[in-house]
Amino acid sequence: MSNLYILCIILLLITLLVGLIRVWRGPRSADRILSAQLFGTTGVAILLLLAELQSQSAARDAALVLSLLAALATVAFVSRVWSNARHQAREAEHEPSD
Repeated sequence: MSNLYILCIILLLITLLVGLIRVWRGPRSADRILSAQLFGTTGVAILLLLAELQSQSAARDAALVLSLLAALATVAFVSRVWSNARHQAREAEHEPSD
C-alpha cells in the first residue's frame, strides 16, 4: 500500500511541475492564479498522503490549514478581479464616444 502512496506523491509532484510551467508562461493573470491554486490543492493532497505514510497527525493539521489558506486566496483573487471589472466598466461609461 505504501508503494501506491509513493506513486501518487510522484504523480502529484509532476502535476506541480506542469503547474509551475503555467505560472511561468501565463499568458493571463487568471492562468497564473489558478496554477497557484493548483499548488495549494496538490500540496494538501501530498501532505495527506505523507500523513498516512508516516502516521503523523501534524501533517493532517498542516493540510487543513493549507486548504483554508487556499480558499482565502481564491476569495481574494475573485474579489480583486470583480472590482477591476467594475472599475473598467465605469471608465467605459464615462469615456466620450467619437
